[in-house]
Amino acid sequence: MKRHIILHPDPRLKKVATPVADLSDSLRALAADMLETMYDAPGIGLAAPQIGVMQRLIVLDCVKGEHAKPRPLVMFNPEVLAVSEDRSIYEEGCLSIPEQFADVERPAEVRVGWLDQNGVPQEEEFSGLWATCVQHEIDHLEGKLFIDYLKPLRRQMITRKMMKMKRDMARE
Repeated sequence: MKRHIILHPDPRLKKVATPVADLSDSLRALAADMLETMYDAPGIGLAAPQIGVMQRLIVLDCVKGEHAKPRPLVMFNPEVLAVSEDRSIYEEGCLSIPEQFADVERPAEVRVGWLDQNGVPQEEEFSGLWATCVQHEIDHLEGKLFIDYLKPLRRQMITRKMMKMKRDMARE
């Protein structure tokens, strides 16, 4: 089932999400809903707080290309275990901040640990777009948005655009 994505500014996007204690069928169903919502948006990542669920759950799939085989990842309680010294800059966007993009510098490679849908611990190294995406989504679990990496003036400009967009949508 497709879920509603919360738009910035919203206080829920600035809160730290709580760890998932037990993997239940309802949480697995939530992960499936999140994947459907992400693909429909379309996006490459989505964190549970973006749909108003304050739990440490993210989904992502950075496979691009019309005939490429999707690689959906569901991560419960993901955490960055190690980062490279090398940095990379990607133009990031966010489903909670539509039509706004900015260059963000992050570690080029990260090692992430998480629980999969069966509660089995997983660990993997990510680089390129995958590294950027997984860090972006984990940031959501910490109440941090990609615009928090920007200079204050740029961040305020984007926030004002989003406030106007939300007002316009409310009038429709």
